[in-house]
Amino acid sequence: MDFNFILLFIDSIPLQFEFLSGERMRLGSDDPIVKGLILSMFTVSGFGILLNIFNSGVRKKMVDQVKLKRIMKETRGWQKERMAAMRSKDQAKIAELSKKSSYMNKMSMEMMQMNMRPMMITFVPLILIFYLVLPQLFTYTVAISPIPLNVIPGEMFQLTCSAEQALEEGHECFGQENAIFLWAWYFLSSIAFSGIIMRLTKTSMDLG
Repeated sequence: MDFNFILLFIDSIPLQFEFLSGERMRLGSDDPIVKGLILSMFTVSGFGILLNIFNSGVRKKMVDQVKLKRIMKETRGWQKERMAAMRSKDQAKIAELSKKSSYMNKMSMEMMQMNMRPMMITFVPLILIFYLVLPQLFTYTVAISPIPLNVIPGEMFQLTCSAEQALEEGHECFGQENAIFLWAWYFLSSIAFSGIIMRLTKTSMDLG
């Protein structure tokens, strides 16, 4: 299980909604300070890199990395053994491993709590930057994708402008099919650089 991606996904959900009302919002400005596609793309990516460095610094201070990796190694080893026993239909091994289920569930819960704890600190700066700073700096869409990226059905996790939105006059996507929303480009940039930054700061959850 890739906890890096899961945590980034959880972190990104509030960025699509009005902070107090919970309604879908148009994140961006009609008259942004930062103008131009190329400059916008690189500047938003820069914000993503800086916030990733901040998040990794908080993780390094708040999370016992040695303990976290020990728990991860133990739980993943147990899951791997259990799956192998189930595939081979080794009932004796399954029964033996099942005795450790409650302990492993406890370890998994502790691991999740350790991963979530830094978010209590990083959530506030992220929200402040996204609702007070970025909407003034950038327009609603800051990049163009060669293909649509809306792989999840519905509008909750929409990364790019749809064909219908591009035809809707007055919409932020008008005439810009497959344009990438401001929050979505930040999210994609964070994913792209988070692994590198976590390795450099030694906060990676990769056991390899």
